[in-house]
Amino acid sequence: MGVSLKDSGDEFGEVAEINVTPFIDVILVLLIIFMVAAPLSTVDVAVDLPTSNAPPQPRPDKPVFLTVKEDLTLALGNEPLSREALQATLDQQTSNDRDQRVFLRADQTVAYGELMKVMNLLRTSGYLKIALVGQEDVNGAAPPTPTPGATP
Repeated sequence: MGVSLKDSGDEFGEVAEINVTPFIDVILVLLIIFMVAAPLSTVDVAVDLPTSNAPPQPRPDKPVFLTVKEDLTLALGNEPLSREALQATLDQQTSNDRDQRVFLRADQTVAYGELMKVMNLLRTSGYLKIALVGQEDVNGAAPPTPTPGATP
């Protein structure tokens, strides 16, 4: 509460205005805290990244999708496939073109070691161009939950 010292007689009158001096002091302290803390909150690794001058690769007309399901079985496209028949079926699908890219996708519950086993199967079959497929995370939203029995 403030007191007015204007000449209004013998009595001091109360001032009905807000005293903003403490408010400004608090704001200045907060500003200093944020100015000190802001550089500490960013983690920055100095890396000089190279630029790529490679032209973008055209998308294939008929991509080859190899899927590792939750129960660790394989599917080429939508057809189930045994691990033993992988090379023969891929050769048939790609017309023996081992330079064709194979798009590998797996259920998120598949362990990393199991995915590496499938990648090693592809390597021993002669397919060295492997692309991993995943869902894009748009605006931090969780990916949609697939319905049981649906193929990704």
